[in-house]
Amino acid sequence: MGTLSAAQAQALRQRRSTAGAFVGTAIEWYDFYIFGTAAALVFGRIFYPGAAPGAALMASFATFWVGFLARPVGGVVFGHFGDRIGRRNILVITLMLMGTATTLIGLLPGYAQIGVAAPVLLILLRAIQGFAVGGEWGGAVLMATENAGATKKGMAGAWVQQGSPAGSILATVMFLIAGRLDDEAFLSWGWRIPFLLSAVLVIVGLGIRLKVEESVVFEAAKARHEIVKVPAFAVLRSYPGIVFLGVVASIMGISIAYFNNTFLLAWTTTELGIARQLMLNILLFSAVLQFIWQPIAARIAETAGAVRVMIAGLVLTAVMVVPFFMAIGAASPTWITVCLAFNIIGGTAYYALLATALAAAFPANIRYSGVSLAYQLCATIIGGATPLIAQSILTATGGSPWGVAGFYAAMLIATIAGVAGLARSVARRAEAPHTAGD
Repeated sequence: MGTLSAAQAQALRQRRSTAGAFVGTAIEWYDFYIFGTAAALVFGRIFYPGAAPGAALMASFATFWVGFLARPVGGVVFGHFGDRIGRRNILVITLMLMGTATTLIGLLPGYAQIGVAAPVLLILLRAIQGFAVGGEWGGAVLMATENAGATKKGMAGAWVQQGSPAGSILATVMFLIAGRLDDEAFLSWGWRIPFLLSAVLVIVGLGIRLKVEESVVFEAAKARHEIVKVPAFAVLRSYPGIVFLGVVASIMGISIAYFNNTFLLAWTTTELGIARQLMLNILLFSAVLQFIWQPIAARIAETAGAVRVMIAGLVLTAVMVVPFFMAIGAASPTWITVCLAFNIIGGTAYYALLATALAAAFPANIRYSGVSLAYQLCATIIGGATPLIAQSILTATGGSPWGVAGFYAAMLIATIAGVAGLARSVARRAEAPHTAGD
């Protein structure tokens, strides 16, 4: 075979980087999502059996949130080394760490076998999951976008975001299969199957990720001697406003998945009486729609503009708030499905472009730390707490959907403001004199 031209070599590098980012991210999100699904369906009864049903669910959601508390720590640690020694090797470490923690959860005895050690170990393994994913997302975004051509960054970033619905599809399918067991078998061992599958997926992911070349942008910054000693300090010193806007702009991108796949799943299958398998099928349909729609939205953004597409999508989701919660209040699977479809079309048009928008906000030599800090701080403060907050509001309002609807609408409004503010800040930075590492 002849030597590749420069253009062919660039295209091959871009395809490998995008594929490696997508596959690895899909596996990590699969691991993260199966925990959320299990938290809604199983963990309260397995690890907190002595509590009342509502209290057990709250404890399960609190354990779910622990993963988000660890995510900024992972973002700072892995962002530090990703900005200093490179993106590629860090992404191998995060994938191995996540897979190990998830597989061990699948092997973990319940409260009935080892007592209080069971929830303690579950919390510890959940924290390791959060620590790993805290470094995964930002690194995957940079590997894909920094190895892409100038006109392809939006689509490369969108394919990283495809990892979320792909992971959700796989997680939901696995629980649909396990859910076909009777309740006794499902609670005894069936719920463990999706967690144990992670070991196989990680081996596949590592085989792909180890073939990916280092980011060309990082290599260029290193060649120019622009590596920063403590990248996180540099981010907070020079770009605190951008970090704040990145946090706010990421709210719905993180929260909507855990609202639907964790809180809504628990709410509809317990208090509203919708069958577990039916609700899992509805969520599977939503994930498939997201997977199909996100690349289309990214393509539209190439001509219409990313910010316009993001805000238009969020506005559509805001318009659907009242119909969505009316459908939930009526416990209508049909109308919940229809409203979720509109929410997916709107919300994921924004989510598809979020990764590229955040990456554009920071210079290359501190980009891993900047992107990870903004996204993971949002995950901790709001995203991971969404099921817990929503359940608290639902309990306080006696089961009325409208308090939760107000919380959902507030997150949407804040996100719109954050996206608009981040876009203005990036535009001003683009007009300013050249910043090292851009």
